[in-house]
Amino acid sequence: MFVSGTTSLAGPGPVPAAGSPSPAPRSGPTSLGDILRGKRLTAHFQPVVDLTQGRVYGHESLIRGPADTVFHMPERLFSEARRQGVHPQLELASAHTGLQAFHGQASDTAGYLFVNMSASALIHYWTIWGDEMGTRILDGLALEPGRIVIELTEHDPIAPHMAALSEAFASLRAQGLRVALDDYGVGHSSLQLWAMVQPDLVKIDRYFFDGISSDERKQQLVRAVLAVAQCYGTPTVAEGIENAEDLAVVRDLGVRYAQGWFLGRPQVEPVPDVPDEVKQMLARRAPQRIGAARNNSSTVAALRVDAPAVSHGRHTNDDVHRLFGEHKSLHAVAVVDDSNRPVGIINRRDFTDRYSQRYTRELFGRDPCSTFMNGEPVLVDAQASIDQLSHVLISQDQRYLVDGFIVTRDGGYDGLGTGEALVRSVTEMRIEAARYANPLTSLPGNIPISQHIGALLESGVEFVTGYCDLNNFKPFNDVYGYWRGDDMILLCADIVREHCDPQRDFVGHVGGDDFVVLMRSPDWHRRLENIITQFDLRARDLYDDAGRASGGIEAEDRHGVMRFFPFVTLGIGALRVEPASYDRIRPEDIASAAAQVKHKVKHGNSALVVERYNGNA
Repeated sequence: MFVSGTTSLAGPGPVPAAGSPSPAPRSGPTSLGDILRGKRLTAHFQPVVDLTQGRVYGHESLIRGPADTVFHMPERLFSEARRQGVHPQLELASAHTGLQAFHGQASDTAGYLFVNMSASALIHYWTIWGDEMGTRILDGLALEPGRIVIELTEHDPIAPHMAALSEAFASLRAQGLRVALDDYGVGHSSLQLWAMVQPDLVKIDRYFFDGISSDERKQQLVRAVLAVAQCYGTPTVAEGIENAEDLAVVRDLGVRYAQGWFLGRPQVEPVPDVPDEVKQMLARRAPQRIGAARNNSSTVAALRVDAPAVSHGRHTNDDVHRLFGEHKSLHAVAVVDDSNRPVGIINRRDFTDRYSQRYTRELFGRDPCSTFMNGEPVLVDAQASIDQLSHVLISQDQRYLVDGFIVTRDGGYDGLGTGEALVRSVTEMRIEAARYANPLTSLPGNIPISQHIGALLESGVEFVTGYCDLNNFKPFNDVYGYWRGDDMILLCADIVREHCDPQRDFVGHVGGDDFVVLMRSPDWHRRLENIITQFDLRARDLYDDAGRASGGIEAEDRHGVMRFFPFVTLGIGALRVEPASYDRIRPEDIASAAAQVKHKVKHGNSALVVERYNGNA
């Protein structure tokens, strides 16, 4: 059951029931009750970073007890509060401590403040205060409610109390506060909670990001969570980022926000900016993922429209009204901060409709231009490939259709794009991709493969070209029929895709039983070995019982002679390419050299042959 009593913090605290464990020993004269009565809590602030803009998005308030007690670290502090049944009171005191410190130290550049509260504490105070809960949490501070994010921790079973929790969140939102789910993917967090609460943010637990740069399974799990986030239109935060490699993968996966020791450790004062090494890492863009030449026609730069912006700190709603009057074709205007980084977008039609209402100009004309802006615009780097925006089209938040999107360059404002142009460009790209895709596997065919090799050569990065070919496939196809042969080809396609990183690797289908993989994954050799092992094992399932028992089938060879053919297996010729070592390499040079390595596999005793490209194809 959730705690619903009103344990006083003024007295000595609750008396343990008979048989219950004794309270934790004090260190010196201080007990948990002393800490609460004496307001001896301290807030530390850990930054949450916007990876798209490379700046601090907000801070999470993390509470410490007195340094000279056993309750200094939060694990012991909150564990003891739960044991004594006063965790709602401790959580409220912690929230007040964080809010007061943030209010006293932080400027507008500190962004949002994330305050942790459990479900039981929220329902406890919702039961007592009802719709006054938001005001009581803010404790009379002159902080904008919109800058406060109540972060639901995962300590309590939630399902039996989902309705009450939804009501509590609805009340907080009505008072301007935002809500987030913490540690999603572990504990008591669930899709049901996500669907009912409709949080403004979801923080994905640190477990999924610890070593994600070298863990394909974790990458797949995060992609699954991001698919849900796209459906609901919910921004996500990656927790526990502790090195540049993991941050790069998180950025490339499309996670918008992140926090962790690599981005900034908890400290007493909020930080105004991210570390330089983080900025440098975020500025290094990954090579283009799709098989298209790297030029402006395939990047967001092709959709960019020159458009003026307004400043959050200097312009008013009257200024926005005049701007729209001077630029009749302007569908929206971006709102930027003093560093020219976008913080919102104002839709022309919505703004005009509101401004035409009676007394609106008199009441809001001199207010900041952020009054009527959408504070969660779609932001896209000018060098991002257009295909990376496909997820925007299927997200639940469809405001981009009328608002358009903001184009950035190195985190700063660079222009606008329209929803119409985005839909048209993505549609055209998909049609073009389908035009050259293999009809059986839907994988890119010869032309996209060559284009992607060209993009990799132009980028100058090292990569591996793997030419995959099936052994003994023709007799299998002759004996079992083309439909079973198609199943074998589809199996190969599935296994290759399963073991390739879609953020770093490209899979193409040349035709028939030939596939090409272009790999930038650092563990490419292990991936190729796993592809071969998995295919050789699972291909046997496509034989009938007699074939599996015999280890193969009897069939005619190319000379019409009956002979025995063992199971279909996979061979891969791998060509390591270092573009910087040569003056000029053409895609066809790489394709020809890879085919020669595959030929050695076909006529040798090894399933995997690796050679280095020497420029003599």
